Amino acid sequence: MKISANWLKNYIDIDEPIQEIADLLTMSGLEVEGVSKYEEVTGGLSGLVIGLVTECQKHPEADRLSLTSVDVGKDEELSIVCGAPNVSLGQKVVVAPIGTTIYPAQAEPFKIKRAKIRGIVSEGMICAEDEIGLGTDHRGILVLDTDLKPGTPANDYFKTSSDQIIEIGLTPNRSDAISHIGVARDLKALLNRHLKWPPLETLKPDSPDPVVEVRIENEEACLRYSGLSFRNIKVSPSPTWIQNKLKAIGLIPINNIVDITNYVMHEMGQPMHAFDADFIAGNEIVVKSLPEGTSFITLDEKERKLKNSDLMICDGEGNGMCIAGVFGGINSGVTDKTTQIFLESACFSAGYVRKTAQFHGLKTDASFRFERGTDPNLTVKALKRAASLIKEHAGGTVHGDIIDLYPQTVNPIAVQLTYANIDRLIGQSIPKNDIIQILENLDFEIKGKDSSGFTAMVPTYRTDVTREVDVIEEILRIYGYNKIELSEHYGSAYIADFPPIDQDRSRFGLSKMLVAQGFYEIYTNSLTKPDYTANTPEFNHDLNVKIINKLSEDLGVLRQTLLFTGLEALTYNINHRQTNLRLFEFGKTYKVASRDLIGIKRYQENKYLALFMTGNNQDDSWIDHTRGVKFHDLSSVIHKILEKFKLSAYNSKVIQDSIFEYGLNITIANKPLARFGKLSPKVCAQAEIKQSVFYAEIDWELLLKQPKDHIEFNEVSRYPEVRRDLSLVLDKQVSFSEIEKLALATERHILRRINVFDVYEGEKIGEDKKAYALSFILQDKNKTLTEKIIDKCMSRLMQAFQQNLDAFIRT
Repeated sequence: MKISANWLKNYIDIDEPIQEIADLLTMSGLEVEGVSKYEEVTGGLSGLVIGLVTECQKHPEADRLSLTSVDVGKDEELSIVCGAPNVSLGQKVVVAPIGTTIYPAQAEPFKIKRAKIRGIVSEGMICAEDEIGLGTDHRGILVLDTDLKPGTPANDYFKTSSDQIIEIGLTPNRSDAISHIGVARDLKALLNRHLKWPPLETLKPDSPDPVVEVRIENEEACLRYSGLSFRNIKVSPSPTWIQNKLKAIGLIPINNIVDITNYVMHEMGQPMHAFDADFIAGNEIVVKSLPEGTSFITLDEKERKLKNSDLMICDGEGNGMCIAGVFGGINSGVTDKTTQIFLESACFSAGYVRKTAQFHGLKTDASFRFERGTDPNLTVKALKRAASLIKEHAGGTVHGDIIDLYPQTVNPIAVQLTYANIDRLIGQSIPKNDIIQILENLDFEIKGKDSSGFTAMVPTYRTDVTREVDVIEEILRIYGYNKIELSEHYGSAYIADFPPIDQDRSRFGLSKMLVAQGFYEIYTNSLTKPDYTANTPEFNHDLNVKIINKLSEDLGVLRQTLLFTGLEALTYNINHRQTNLRLFEFGKTYKVASRDLIGIKRYQENKYLALFMTGNNQDDSWIDHTRGVKFHDLSSVIHKILEKFKLSAYNSKVIQDSIFEYGLNITIANKPLARFGKLSPKVCAQAEIKQSVFYAEIDWELLLKQPKDHIEFNEVSRYPEVRRDLSLVLDKQVSFSEIEKLALATERHILRRINVFDVYEGEKIGEDKKAYALSFILQDKNKTLTEKIIDKCMSRLMQAFQQNLDAFIRT
């Protein structure tokens, strides 16, 4: 959002440097993203001066050139070669001396240098209007009618405006600040100064009969509708001062009527629309919704199919004229031929406008404001302001009084505050008088004040302030966050000597490792379809965190898992013929944690790391054969993550989960750390994926909480390793992790590691059996192993497998 410093000064007296004002706004919650300079004429005519032509004669070598002497207020006159046909003696002209940078209207800027033209030295340039950005005429030089002395800066004559523009990155909750008066209100409280409102005169009607009548059918979507009729207006260009203000904030002036509605919107924050009354059939405006699928052509000449939830401004015959709060119709705007208008100033439901703008893909200045919530008690004020400007700059006659339909009056919200809570939440005591003054400067009405607290009446334009904590936040942001002192008891002396975990560094390190493994990081929307959890028994549909003002049904809840939004990313890429994918995402999940006795919900937010693998393990290559991704490809990545975080004391179990066809659960101290495996076809089908997908989900917060083992460095043993192989036939339920755990417990001194190099299942060993081919790596750090020691070790291992796992040893 752009705020003009010159425009802002119309409503509050500010003498401070603009950067100081920007810093104040940022610290109070209106983050200033930058301050830039605006010039009505690029360059601001800097360096250009008024000159007097004291001599003028033809160039001896060129008939179309003139030799001039020009007085620019210096001791010596400038000798300038000029090619303009209209230059003559005694003229007051605009001169660009040597060293001046000029900014042509349709060319790149350049610096004036001493030049020799047809053998004659030229010490400057006599300028045409297009050469200095004042217009496009190049028929001749500018000749000025002025008494200003030679050497006077040219801008003293042209008086072009310049401004400083404050760019504010407005948060969605601060709809009250989407205007110059809105920003001035904050400065009023920050600087404790008076706010100057523009004049709001009620125009006396020239005729008692209005041109247009108004009726509201959808009162839920239209909170208030105000309007006024004009006749005999004259559409013409806006006055220069309005055009300059609109240009400064990036708007293109159109005509006096449209520019005034835009001016008032950026002044007060109230969107407005002027209808050409000749196109209002039946001289009636009806605010209602039209049937699903109704065709409507908008101002951009595009035909749109309406939803039955779109609020429309219709004429007396039921024809749509405007999508309320979003965009006008093809015949609703003011043109050069317009002579009578109906001026609209309304308050539409934020939810209705947001859904409509989202559905039609329309983002306008009006929808930007209505989506965030406008003040229903501002419509008449803005109407009076615009009507006065129209009367002044477009003439015409006012017909009828202001029409004002307000079905249900919106009153200020009463919020009870206690000084104890204010001090507790802020962290220090603020003088009571300061608290009251801050709130009154923010237009809060104070009632029922006593020694313990008071009631604050929240102004209706503050749609985001509804609770005690919201009001306290208002007090704090104006009082100043930097005025809150840290307690002397805060310190780090009690902290243990190990450094705290840097989550960002851990995440970045793991991200680099995953990228090195061929993964791509994705970011997906936290909003998702409620159908995903409804169709998946693993998730409780009742635990969904529902969005009140949802943009659509497909974005109706916060996700309980990263699974489905990740599958949507897979679907998008697969549909674009990217079938070999490795993706990962760090993200948050949300669910209802509990409800208290009166039904108030408490929510739970968790951080997870999700990994997805699908397609082939690599692209086609002549060097190596490709194959489909397997479970063990994902398993190896998971174990590399565990190794990176130096985790060894974990347990693995076969997964019992409806979303997986098969997989493993990893737990630490009976807490689930990770689960991974092949997703069931039913889950993949929800995202319309037909190929196999392997998925892993890691509890990121639990992973970071695990103590990191101290790293020890040992000398590489000088004694050789020995390998021995065994083939075990076991029940299918026995996992490799159970074998590994038992083996390491049995021979912890010389058994270094165990590897699986083959697994067999088939009729030859029985339907409920499987065979592992295992290699055991043995090594003694102090001596070379003898056959006797090796045999004893293998005997103990075989005996343990037989006794504890009921294994059959194959030879």
